[in-house]
Order: sequence, then C-alpha cells, then structure tokens
Amino acid sequence: MPKDLNAYKKRGKFFASTYKQAEFYGRPNDISEKVQISNPIYGTSEMNILKILFPKNYKKLYASVIDDRKDWYNRRIKLDSKMYQKAKNVGYDAIVLLGNNGEKYLMKNRKPNSIELNLCK
Repeated sequence: MPKDLNAYKKRGKFFASTYKQAEFYGRPNDISEKVQISNPIYGTSEMNILKILFPKNYKKLYASVIDDRKDWYNRRIKLDSKMYQKAKNVGYDAIVLLGNNGEKYLMKNRKPNSIELNLCK
C-alpha cells in the first residue's frame, strides 16, 4: 500500500522487478499481479522518457528531482504525477523504465533484468 492512499489516482500503479525498487513508494505488494499493456512509453533512463513527454522542458523537470533538498520526496512525487498525467493524456497505457541494457533484451524478445512500470490506466 502506498504512503498516500490516493497515489494510484495521482500517478498510476507502480511495479518494479525487485522489492527494493518498489519500496520507495511505500510497502510493496508481495503478491504477484498480471498486467497487460499495449501502448507503453519506454526508455533506459528517466531523461529519455521526459524528453519524449516534455520535449521543451525535460531538462528543467529532470533537474527538479536530482538535487537533495529537504522536499525532494514531494518533488519526486509531483514529477511522477506530471509524467503519469501527460502519458495518459496522449494515449500511453504505461511508463516503462528499463535497466541499462534493457533494449538489447527486448530486441532479442527477452525480458530485461530491471524494469520499473507505472500503469496509466
């Protein structure tokens, strides 16, 4: 269950390939869930995804969450929400962040080792 009970409405449901990656948003679900996505936006870095969603101000948005000021967590959540809303509004059903070599795995029709998935449904 996420820390914010309205989190799924604000920024979608978040899945990750490891428990450690998922715990940032609250207690991860330890029960497997099947999901189906058909039109994801994906990249091997958050910067890649931001560049597609917000081509004019992706650098500013990224910079807003890379420093470690006190309110970092709230800025991180705000950016997640903004990415979720934009992706959903332009027709994507998920935001997929792949590990460094994730695209190589996909090209070979294999599952990458590291995946973070945010559902936009």
